[in-house]
Amino acid sequence: MENNIQNSDVFAIALHHRFQWEEAQQSYVILFPEGMVKLNGGAGEVIKRVDGKASVSEIVADLKRTFPDVENIEKDIIGMFEMAYGKAWIRKL
Repeated sequence: MENNIQNSDVFAIALHHRFQWEEAQQSYVILFPEGMVKLNGGAGEVIKRVDGKASVSEIVADLKRTFPDVENIEKDIIGMFEMAYGKAWIRKL
């Protein structure tokens, strides 16, 4: 699977996956038939913006506004997209 993330790419949560806040875990999770992935705070912030409408650049811009003091945030966001896409948690539209 090619992980070359472009600013114009639009992603959605993968089919048969569900993203939600899990109170028991006190974190966002991705649920899928084989199990569950608990996301750390930053990963959850990225994935909760993956809605099938916003482009990668729009998500990056939103997160930069939301967390203006985080250095190198764009690199971290792209890294999260690459990992989530590589693990098939999200799909490119």
